[in-house]
Amino acid sequence: MRHNTIFTFFLLTLLVIIEGCSSNPYKASDKSYKHQLKGYSETISNTDPVKLETSSKTILPNNDEVVDPLTLYKDTLSIKSPVVLQNGISTEWISTVNFNLRKPNFIIIHHTAQDSLVQTLKTFTTTKPQVSAHYVVADDGRVVQMVNDYLRAWHGGNATWGRNTDINSASIGIELDNNGIEPFSEKQIVSLLALLTKLKKDYNIPAQNIIGHSDIAPSRKVDPSKLFPWKLLALNGFGLWPDEVLAPAPENFNVEQALRIIGYNTKNFNAAISAFKLHYIQTESNSVLDEKTINTIYSIYKKQ
Repeated sequence: MRHNTIFTFFLLTLLVIIEGCSSNPYKASDKSYKHQLKGYSETISNTDPVKLETSSKTILPNNDEVVDPLTLYKDTLSIKSPVVLQNGISTEWISTVNFNLRKPNFIIIHHTAQDSLVQTLKTFTTTKPQVSAHYVVADDGRVVQMVNDYLRAWHGGNATWGRNTDINSASIGIELDNNGIEPFSEKQIVSLLALLTKLKKDYNIPAQNIIGHSDIAPSRKVDPSKLFPWKLLALNGFGLWPDEVLAPAPENFNVEQALRIIGYNTKNFNAAISAFKLHYIQTESNSVLDEKTINTIYSIYKKQ
């Protein structure tokens, strides 16, 4: 009798296990998925301050002043459930164990075209303007993060770089507190270099993918202004800069094709030339295609 009871117990246990496996063969992957998701959710929703460290190799504007590490602020992420499609079929959920967070591959630099950090924060915290950025770097060197790096900020607008027509989905936007007329402050640039150091390391962003708003929207935008120190950034490994001595471009050099390979949308060819000169020549930003401009385009083209 006792042996029968034990046998019956084990039989029932086995049936429960079999039933559980047959009803949800993906139970193990579901558990793994939820465990990973919890970790990623913590990453996305973390609002703890993070310090920006200035690299010992950083080349500073005057090399005589370094601001203290700065505080960043992060927001949260929401999660959506499966949906019913137009044909009435409801999406099914089967968890994979092979995934991670998407990461940005570009950094787009802007100037706010406003007169203060307070004014910019007001713009970015109201719904009507429909604009935002991941980071705002103030004139005094403060850094405020307004969107988590893994989320999509609304900073690029209608923009294109290479074959990427949705820049916002692939980039981090950095707004510099600057009206577009005044020079960028030393404290602001030092903080920007510290921020770029962190972001480039965190996401392995290529140097050539650190560009300006005017580069991705040449027909609409002129920021950051001609006063922005692109050469200084390039010396620190953020962006490209032409050779000091420009090699002459070949006689058959196709300027429009070269601009497209660099990344510019040449649908408005004159606007693309002007945007290139605003970034890489800076002393002029017209659409004149002179020898210096052609050779400068050739210099950047060779670095791709």
